[in-house]
Amino acid sequence: MSNRVIIFDTTLRDGEQALAASLTVKEKLQIALALERLGVDVMEVGFPVSSPGDFKSVQTIAKTIKNSRVCALSRALEKDIDAAAQALSVADQFRIHTFISTSTIHVESKLKRSFDDVLEMAVNAVKYARRFTDDVEFSCEDAGRTPIDNLCRMVEEAIKAGARTINIPDTVGYTVPSEFGGIIQTLFNRVPNIDQAVISVHCHDDLGLSVANSIAAVEMGARQVECTINGIGERAGNCSLEEIAMILATRKGLLDLDCGINAKEIHRTSSLVSQLCNMPIQANKAIVGTNAFSHSSGIHQDGMLKAKNTYEIMTPESIGLNRNNLNMTSRSGRHVIKHRMEEMGYKTTDYDMDSLYEQFLTLADKKGQVFDYDLEALVFMESQAQDDDKYQLQHMMVHSDSTEGVATATVRIAVDGKDITEAATGNGPVDAAYNAIARATDRKINITNYKLSAKGEGQNALGQVDITAKYNEQMFHGVGLATDVVEASAQALVHVMNLVYRADKVADFKQQIHKERELGGV
Repeated sequence: MSNRVIIFDTTLRDGEQALAASLTVKEKLQIALALERLGVDVMEVGFPVSSPGDFKSVQTIAKTIKNSRVCALSRALEKDIDAAAQALSVADQFRIHTFISTSTIHVESKLKRSFDDVLEMAVNAVKYARRFTDDVEFSCEDAGRTPIDNLCRMVEEAIKAGARTINIPDTVGYTVPSEFGGIIQTLFNRVPNIDQAVISVHCHDDLGLSVANSIAAVEMGARQVECTINGIGERAGNCSLEEIAMILATRKGLLDLDCGINAKEIHRTSSLVSQLCNMPIQANKAIVGTNAFSHSSGIHQDGMLKAKNTYEIMTPESIGLNRNNLNMTSRSGRHVIKHRMEEMGYKTTDYDMDSLYEQFLTLADKKGQVFDYDLEALVFMESQAQDDDKYQLQHMMVHSDSTEGVATATVRIAVDGKDITEAATGNGPVDAAYNAIARATDRKINITNYKLSAKGEGQNALGQVDITAKYNEQMFHGVGLATDVVEASAQALVHVMNLVYRADKVADFKQQIHKERELGGV
């Protein structure tokens, strides 16, 4: 049996479907490229039949990614498999992942069929998917609660039908490690053709056991782990990729297993996913939390000063977290910026040097000192800009009278290149700025969530504002970054306005297609 564990990332499928606001195609591609740098073997990037947007995202990623296998999900239905195959066809190699429920409660209550009917559907789905690719994965949804005899039968028949990978999910996070490991062991003991497929696991974290269950399964012979960055996903989330990778690296002597993850990309990928998905990482999160390498106890600090391995089983550098935050000023040249970006793992193709240096000088004039984390924040914000942005914030002036409780804001916004100036009052400077922007753009957006966080340390840290907004029953996520909180808030709203504009364009396009079809049918 191979000692290499295949890392199957489902951040862009299982993780993304749990977000308050869906990611744009560009944001999904950014994450996919980060996952490729991280070294994931397979990335599941969407459910193409679910929407035109998901189809386009899968197709775009499949066309771009070269060093990881791109996978799409489908139910055990021909129309789903057709959509997945069509979206993935632009790739040289791809995987179709099809699934059906196998537990008694799902078969009887959700599918309202007999187990024999479900078995036939599964076999037919695998055979149909094999028409498009040799790389077919089949999942027994809710395998953790499936009677073992039925599970063994389903696995055997799916392998006979041509599935190269069999996934055993603990869909509702119900099992405990000894129990889940026992399921995997039983499959190896009872399924006669088990050696013809890779056994995979996909564990959810409802009881906080997703990583433990996955490791127990690997110890019993599973050789693929399905996981997400930061453990994001449905309900309590999925198995955390970074935890699996570092367990395999840190306990290699015990487990004698490895994977292809480039651990030095973990911190950077984790931060990107957290920002784009608007999902903060809890401070005490293993591996990537802000406290993961902090030591507060006097006894611990004394031990660390004498020998770091007294209380650190891995180093922050091993996951790409650089402790050397060199401070830069407006006198720092381009070569310094380029060097710092290289030290943090960025290639020159990851950012526009001219634009970054111009923003760096502006920030350095405001703050005096600029740190590594500031550069990363600037690169992130630059990556959010789109060539077809309809609205651009050019200037803003805010006056707030704390005695009267009224604030006034004046904004100048470029709309399709034409400057429009508007003023408005509000209950505080942010409210006033939002009212002025709404007037200038002639759009009223319902803000459902507003969050302010510091990017960096100290009183001169950059302020990042994340907002979630609702428009025409769709949710949108906007982000702004500036030394001034009100400016960051205005940037976040303008970001949402541009997303809404593009959503309206897509809706108009779909309506036009619908009209043309109706006329064609007359």
